[in-house]
Amino acid sequence: MRHVDFSPLYRSTVGFDRLFTMLDSLGQPDQSQTYPPYNIERTGENTYRITMAVAGFDETELSIEAREHTLTVKGEKSDDKAAENQFLYRGIAKRAFERRFQLADHVEIQSASLKHGLLHIDLLREIPEAAKPRKIDIVAAASQPKQIEATQIEGSAN
Repeated sequence: MRHVDFSPLYRSTVGFDRLFTMLDSLGQPDQSQTYPPYNIERTGENTYRITMAVAGFDETELSIEAREHTLTVKGEKSDDKAAENQFLYRGIAKRAFERRFQLADHVEIQSASLKHGLLHIDLLREIPEAAKPRKIDIVAAASQPKQIEATQIEGSAN
């Protein structure tokens, strides 16, 4: 695959750094993991939910961090019970993970809950009034041209 170098564009643009970084990352080989599985669903006009299957993790072993436009979910299992048990077969993954989600502008995290091995993260997209589209009314021009009235100044001869 060909790699496109966007560095010359960084010098001539202001405020598009994030766009070029995202485009740059698209060219990289996909190294994302498939664990843990997740769903992203739209629950309302401006509300969303990310649901992650994190069976075996409790609240103390999970961390959620929002920084700039990135949501990061990390899971790290504690090894306190691993020493006492001897597994004959281990089919349930006991591995740490880190999953990143790119958030759009004006998306905020409302809440997070863990129930039955599913981590639910509720998101809200609130667009400020200044950024919302607005309708501009068009005023029709008057059908008759306006007449200019002149006043005569005293002392002038006509």
